[in-house]
Amino acid sequence: MAEQPKDEYPTIHLTGTDIGLPSWFTNDFCKYKNLQQMAGGGNGQLFACYDSNLGRTVCIKRLAPESTNNKLERRRLLREARVTAQMSHPNTVPVYELGKDDTGAIYFAMKKIEGQDLFRILSQIARKNPVAVAEFSIERLLSILVQASNALAYAHAHGVIHRDIKPENIMVGMFGEVMLMDWGVAKVWGLPDEHAEDDRSKDTGEDLMERLTSPGQRPGTPLYMSPEQVNGSKHIDERTDVFSMGVVLYETLALREPFRGRTIEETFQNVLYATPKPPSEAAQGRKVPKRLDDICLKAIQKKPADRYQSMQAMINDIRGVRAEALEADAS
Repeated sequence: MAEQPKDEYPTIHLTGTDIGLPSWFTNDFCKYKNLQQMAGGGNGQLFACYDSNLGRTVCIKRLAPESTNNKLERRRLLREARVTAQMSHPNTVPVYELGKDDTGAIYFAMKKIEGQDLFRILSQIARKNPVAVAEFSIERLLSILVQASNALAYAHAHGVIHRDIKPENIMVGMFGEVMLMDWGVAKVWGLPDEHAEDDRSKDTGEDLMERLTSPGQRPGTPLYMSPEQVNGSKHIDERTDVFSMGVVLYETLALREPFRGRTIEETFQNVLYATPKPPSEAAQGRKVPKRLDDICLKAIQKKPADRYQSMQAMINDIRGVRAEALEADAS
């Protein structure tokens, strides 16, 4: 990641911290100024803007205009806001506020993360960008995955399954912070069955293919879905997230996805039936410890019972490999 110009880091001044509240003070949406649309957002739109009450830049997420009256998308946005707000963990984004804008559309405000997602980092490494290659060794990439996995383990302990783990949803900040993003399709224990039916109709089949293959978009989610997600199973638990994180680990090591097909249908067939080569064999010009092959292939087993049974167990094994690597470097 190239060094950013100093003027991109906002400087804190007394003139912005030691002034009294203005006579026009309000907690309405109008306190947010200079909305600038950002890339990404999943099922909604992201905007960077200035909170004139607290004198800081924040990120606003709200639905796209065409989805404002879509009950499922409104439910997902509310769920994402509330789940993210309740995931009080160092590797999840702090949520500041939930409200309605001037048009009545639901939004939530959260911390604005400066940095880049893991997909962009891996793409730069694959293109042999010298800055990215030097900055993101395999050891550091494993550290990033461990931090994102810590957020998953925390979520699982609180009854939440993410269900959309992919490199685009792992954000690496300018100062090394790692955030697991986009909880919009999270499964929360105790949701009524109709919620699950609505979500599953969006997660598999033709609706999914249409949603994820719009022009210019990378068909991300199908590449990381577990077999039980592809089959539309009602029984989704934390081992689904283990599978998806295993796919991300594979891509991190081999710089290629293990199940990519020429079409989404072929990708789904690969997820269900294909056994990929170990990442150490698939990687070109990269030295991948054999122990990581074992961890990766265990995480992406077809049957949930054959995988790691918890995210924490996978984390512990990855940490063990990192510790061995550090000891080898020191000797």
